[in-house]
Amino acid sequence: MTEWHKSDWRAKPRIQMPEYTDEAKLKDVEARIASYPPLVFAGEVRKLKSHLAKVSKGEAFLLQGGDCAESFSEFSADGIRDTFKLAMQMAMVLTYAAKVPVVKVGRMAGQFAKPRSAPTETVGDVELPSYRGDIINGFDFTPEARIPDPARMEQAYLQAAATLNLLRAFSTGGYADVHKVHAWTLGFTGAPEAERYRALANRITDTLDFMSAAGIRDEAAHAMETVEFYTSHEALLLEYEEALTRVDSTTGKWLAGSGHMIWIGDRTRQPDGAHVEFCKGVQNPIGLKCGPSMTSGHLKALMASLNPTNEAGRLTLIARFGAGSVGEHLPRLIKAVQEEGANVVWSCDPMHGNTIKSSSGYKTRPFESVLREVREFFAVHNDEGSIPGGVHFEMTGRDVTECTGGVRAVTDEDLSSRYHTACDPRLNASQSLELAFLVAEELTSRRSKMEKAEAI
Repeated sequence: MTEWHKSDWRAKPRIQMPEYTDEAKLKDVEARIASYPPLVFAGEVRKLKSHLAKVSKGEAFLLQGGDCAESFSEFSADGIRDTFKLAMQMAMVLTYAAKVPVVKVGRMAGQFAKPRSAPTETVGDVELPSYRGDIINGFDFTPEARIPDPARMEQAYLQAAATLNLLRAFSTGGYADVHKVHAWTLGFTGAPEAERYRALANRITDTLDFMSAAGIRDEAAHAMETVEFYTSHEALLLEYEEALTRVDSTTGKWLAGSGHMIWIGDRTRQPDGAHVEFCKGVQNPIGLKCGPSMTSGHLKALMASLNPTNEAGRLTLIARFGAGSVGEHLPRLIKAVQEEGANVVWSCDPMHGNTIKSSSGYKTRPFESVLREVREFFAVHNDEGSIPGGVHFEMTGRDVTECTGGVRAVTDEDLSSRYHTACDPRLNASQSLELAFLVAEELTSRRSKMEKAEAI
């Protein structure tokens, strides 16, 4: 194997990336970002990979979620806090049900670029380049805003650094203390799933009180008061990724310093393309989106390229087929993995295959379709003797109305009231918690069946 270099992707076919008109400005921005500290460090990345190795064996569960695309204008400490808090609530529900550790990974501190289905969009008689995320161009529908601007990469870096700073403070500064399980409310206290959460919180509190009375509070104090929380994003804008890539002084391997975990989208997973070329050379855990067009041969080629040593925890396959289509596509990919003896994490993205245009004109996702795809994902893995290792979804701690349905019954008519996303519709806090309880039920059922099988 020849020596890989972080700029090798530049010799490969590139898609879903902007063509910058000011080459000198681009090089200047890349040089400045390359001089800044990386956002994440090799020790953190290795630890996440070791956790994901346990997920691949069914000894832990992956919870990955956050914004569809982070925004410069919506950036706030309260927004970060609410999404982090919601992730903690969901993790608590899953931990209690699955009786295994939950690996918590946010779509945060780097999720600024988005692939688009068309290079342009038209409003009325005006056609302009598509919005590709705040790291590339502006959301406003004007010719000036839609010009790709390399200076946006620097703003994205600064926002990502500030986000990580706050996430690390929340994770280790006492905010994530499990004893505050009752305090993690997000403004939906009257909803049915909030009642279920409070009942679960009461059981957890009773357990903690017992532990304290039994004298084991002190030994468990640190584990109860802190949490490991990792970041992830789609590695779409490779100029940004390359600028933050460093050599790990401990191992001599390359590290993508932009986030703990990066993934390759369903549109950019060409085996001979620039994105696969970049991702295969860094030591970070890599996600690979697997849509309906993924063939068995295609998947085997990508696994060989991205994880040639078959390292556990290195590769996460993120299935995104759409409700009603999982049974048609997922079994053949599971068989391809089994035929290769590949170590992978299987995760379910129930969002991207269920996007529709509502009667009111808004892009939305029916929540029932999201839940259905999750159920189908678990059912297929149970049938195929494989391990359903995680979920990957777009959500926010804000009380938005972007996905229809849920126990609070968001309708098409409701979408316009709090539709804040700059790109794809996200689950709100209520819907996210409802999803967590569904996954918890699936994990509980799976564990019960396995225990009965072992007892026979």
